[in-house]
Amino acid sequence: MQKKYYQPEAETMQVEDIKKLQEEKLIKQVKYVYDNVEYYRNLMDEKGVKPEDIKCLSDISKLPFLKKDDLREAYPYGMLATDLNNCVRIHSTSGTTGKRVVAFYTQNDIDLWEDCCARAIVAAGGNEEDVVQVCYGYGLFTGGSGLHGGSHKVGCLTLPMSSGNTNRQIQFMMDLNSTILCCTPSYAAYIGESLKEKGYKPEDNKLKAGIFGAEPWTEEMRRDIEKSLGIKAYDIYGLTETSGPGVAFECECQTGMHINEDHFYAEIIDPDTGEVLPEGAKGELVFTSLDKEAFPLLRYRTRDITVLTREKCSCGRTFIKMHKPMGRSDDMMIIRGVNVFPSQIEAVLLNKGYAPNYQILVDRVNNTDTFEIHVEMLPEDFSDTPKVITKKEKQIQAAMKEMLGINPTIRLVAPKSIARSEGKAVRVIDNRKKIGINV
Repeated sequence: MQKKYYQPEAETMQVEDIKKLQEEKLIKQVKYVYDNVEYYRNLMDEKGVKPEDIKCLSDISKLPFLKKDDLREAYPYGMLATDLNNCVRIHSTSGTTGKRVVAFYTQNDIDLWEDCCARAIVAAGGNEEDVVQVCYGYGLFTGGSGLHGGSHKVGCLTLPMSSGNTNRQIQFMMDLNSTILCCTPSYAAYIGESLKEKGYKPEDNKLKAGIFGAEPWTEEMRRDIEKSLGIKAYDIYGLTETSGPGVAFECECQTGMHINEDHFYAEIIDPDTGEVLPEGAKGELVFTSLDKEAFPLLRYRTRDITVLTREKCSCGRTFIKMHKPMGRSDDMMIIRGVNVFPSQIEAVLLNKGYAPNYQILVDRVNNTDTFEIHVEMLPEDFSDTPKVITKKEKQIQAAMKEMLGINPTIRLVAPKSIARSEGKAVRVIDNRKKIGINV
């Protein structure tokens, strides 16, 4: 029997009841964090804020922000709010730009996280009759464990594939009739590409839905994946710092992701001033975990740029929705004085009919930024003459100039010449950072 909601009493709660619940949880959580996390207590004391100053939701603006640098500084136990004996698991970020962030979980934290992921699976049409193939990485990365646990809670047959070994992924997908695919969007695109190379058509598989997250992706990329796999592609959002995937999820309307407001309070701020912005304004997303026990973060700056809206959704869920992130304030590149997001480049390429296989190379030569984009040619274009290829490069360059306001150098390269990723795709190589230039 098809379910519409995993936990209907929460997912369809009246807005005034959501806000009342959030307020009760916030007041309790602030005191819990103040009493148990010395690092955050010091931040509050520096700002002159006490738990008793938080009497309603709007008072949250009195609290200090947390940034990833704070979590690295507090590594490994500085943000832990409970006795280590109460913790049953850790997860961690990659640590590619500094110390890792280690997040701790009690059993209750994991139960609530898996509930959030179960909501996402049901919203994508999942039920106990489905076969869920989880191709997110397992281990320290949160992706695999979160969707795995959510799949179990829904009662699906779960294939814990992890990432990589695409031939095996396809074998199990076809032999075991997987119906829901969970992975990064770039890997989903690669699976679709690999299926086509093996002679499969979209109708040859039993997939009906995909739940894709962990990296930015555009609407154009969504349509490309849907076409190549013959599915409906759903977005999911989360961070290791707040638990993992499932903080927000997309319903069948595909008009934004519902934030699980009974567990998380979301704000949009001006990334430069920290000012809280009204609903509908574009800015940086900030999350407060309302009932985490082991690693409860208050006002954590995600660096993701998005918009929140409480417009009524025809799916019946009443949780506020966040738009697909438009980029990250820390992923934004400033090239020749212009703000550039990789998602803008991807949108241009997909609109021009190219697959999302590209790499951005930025450097500085003679005090001037260089900006080059390598784009894989389509297999049918590989036989074109140099003159034709140059013409196509100029067409892409003109479209980029219109989107970005500056001219990159476009290099069309051979099919399959850009390394594929089975996890998060590496899109940007900014050599300016290697020579100490602040970008």
